Amino acid sequence: MEPREFLDILHVAERLKDTPRHCTTSRGRRESVAEHSWRISLMALLLRDVFPGLDAEKLMAMCLIHDLGECFTGDIPVFRKTDEDCKREEELLCDWVDSLSEPTRGTLASLYREMDAQQTQEAKLYKALDKLEAVIQHNESPLSTWEEHEFELQKTYAHDAVAFSPWLTALREEILADTLEKIETEKR
Repeated sequence: MEPREFLDILHVAERLKDTPRHCTTSRGRRESVAEHSWRISLMALLLRDVFPGLDAEKLMAMCLIHDLGECFTGDIPVFRKTDEDCKREEELLCDWVDSLSEPTRGTLASLYREMDAQQTQEAKLYKALDKLEAVIQHNESPLSTWEEHEFELQKTYAHDAVAFSPWLTALREEILADTLEKIETEKR
């Protein structure tokens, strides 16, 4: 990779620092997509010993790149994202990846194919972490920032994504306990 292409990629990725997500931080500030991607990457790093045999580098790469399409479209919460939004984001991301030189183009394209197929343990774990981080962040955000439908969504979201792993299922139950306690405590 030439230095100019390296810088161009970083300039595109930098957009995620200024791309707000639906969630807020514990202090009520809108989090960025970059912050979300950083934290699921940290989650992946911390879980290396829980999931031995996984390709930890590949998993962390998936976590780091999973929302790069939002450099072009912005973040649209899952409960508002339409099929057309998904298609547009995928097309813009594919066009960008296709514009890159080898081996970067091939590496990214291969990772995205694997992530989309959801067949490998790394792909399943990245997807679970992506969803779990969202519910963890919601539990950390002030209840006043939640939309009405999120009270139920916090109880049900991501259960399907963790079903392949007893450890992740137990984690999801802990997150649910935190959700229920937060609602009970802060609604008073």
